[in-house]
Amino acid sequence: MWHDLGVALALLLVLEGILPFLNPEGMRRMMLSIAQQNNRALRISGLVSMIMGVVLLYVVN
Repeated sequence: MWHDLGVALALLLVLEGILPFLNPEGMRRMMLSIAQQNNRALRISGLVSMIMGVVLLYVVN
């Protein structure tokens, strides 16, 4: 189990590193845009992301 969790965390770090590596200016603009959103919009996007992750885990398993 710990091995799978480690692999998942490593893949998460690789995927999150792609955008700043390929387009650092675009990443900077995106982060500024996110910082200007209100809390409700951030919560909704977080909820949608979690739901998509759970659905993807269900489909994969």
